[in-house]
Order: sequence, then C-alpha cells, then structure tokens
Amino acid sequence: MAPNIYLVRQRISRLGQRMSGFQINLNPLKEPLGFIKVLEWLASIFAFATCGGFKGQTEIQASCPPKVTENKTITAVFGYPFRLNEASFQPPPGVNVCDVNWKSLVLIGDYSSSAQFYVTFAVFVFLYCIAALLLYVGYTSLYLDSRKLPMIDFVVTLVVTFLWLVSTSAWAKALTDIKIATGHNIVQELLPCKKEVLCYFGSVTSMGSLNVSVIFGFLNMILWGGNAWFVYKETSLHSPSNTSAPHSQGGIPPPAGM
Repeated sequence: MAPNIYLVRQRISRLGQRMSGFQINLNPLKEPLGFIKVLEWLASIFAFATCGGFKGQTEIQASCPPKVTENKTITAVFGYPFRLNEASFQPPPGVNVCDVNWKSLVLIGDYSSSAQFYVTFAVFVFLYCIAALLLYVGYTSLYLDSRKLPMIDFVVTLVVTFLWLVSTSAWAKALTDIKIATGHNIVQELLPCKKEVLCYFGSVTSMGSLNVSVIFGFLNMILWGGNAWFVYKETSLHSPSNTSAPHSQGGIPPPAGM
C-alpha cells in the first residue's frame, strides 16, 4: 500500500513540475495541428454568434372593409432561441384593428431545442479550443511527452466532429421550418384571416446570418474531421514510440532547446 501511495505522489509531483513550467512556444501554431485549431476556434465564434445574436420580425397587412379600409401592419418579433409559440402579434400602438385581440395570436412552432443545442455546443467547442491552444503553446513538452493527452485530444476530436454533424443538421432542419413558419403561410394559419379580416403577407427579416451559421457549422465539421488525422499522428496508435521518436511533419515540433 505504501509503495503505491509513494508512486502516486511521485507522479503528481512530476505533473506539478511540468505544469509549473509554462513557456510560450509559438512553433506549434506554424504546424497543421495548431494552425487548424486556431481556425476551429474562429469558426466556432462565427457559428454561435451568427445564430445566437439573431433577432427579426415578420409582418402582415390587415384590413376589414368597410370598417377599416386602410391596411394596418401587424408585427410579430422573434429571435434566438426561436420559441415562435411565444412570439405574439402586435398591432400599431393605440390602434384597434378590426376588433381583433392580435396579442393573443402567436406564431407556430418551438425550435429552441435545436437552436440551443447548436449554440451551446459551439460555445463548448470555443472553450475547448482555448484550452487546447494553451496546452499546445504553453505546455508543449507536457503534450509531447504524454501518451494520454494526445489520445484524449484525438477522442475529443472524433466526438466533436460527429456532434458538429448532428447539431448542424438539426439546426439546418429547424431553420427551414422557421422560414416556413414566419413566411407566407402565417396568413393561412391565423384564425381572423380566415373570417372577416383581409390579410396579406408583408415581409420578414432576412435570415442571411442564420444561413451563414449553418455554413459555419458544416465548415467546423470539415475542419475537425480533417484535423483528426494530425491529432492521430501524435498518439501512440500511429507510432507506439512517439514519446521518444521525433515527431513527423504535421504534428507539434519539439520546443526550442530540446
């Protein structure tokens, strides 16, 4: 029992010595493993920013001759996390449009699960990229000499690649439904528009930034999938003696002076 405790303490002591030896080494950023990680970090920012920061509105024109002959604009404001069933229609302030309680009418659909999963995952990827870059740049020796850290990095890379595919596909499907729910079809779904009120679809905010978020989602998947090879080359699966043999081109080079 005592020798085991001694070995554990010895390993913790060695790890502490390595962790305390923080030294900036920018050489890994010149190699694909580090350079692609920077691209992944930037792409994750664009992914959650273009989706999580969206806010828009859809408008319809309503009239009810002969009471109201002039078209009045009815607006429904929506945005992230896209709980459309909580976005009520708002008539012009102080105007009674056709004796309809427009505020009781809402858009159809709740797409918050797909949107929040996508944004939350992108934020976690952003944080992981920061931690990985800190390890690559500040603790190069620790990463190179360890057999576990490259393996953990490789497994995480594979999982993240798969989750980018899942989250982006789900978000792309949700975005398609959001466009339908806020487009011309809303006139057909509103009960007053089926009776005495004449309704015409007005406009909806452009969703170009949301389209960009989907593009960056698939771009992230490609980046992480491509980087998996360079992470794999640092593991013992690629070279069992990688902790003692020089690293092949594409990985993290030894720090200066080693």
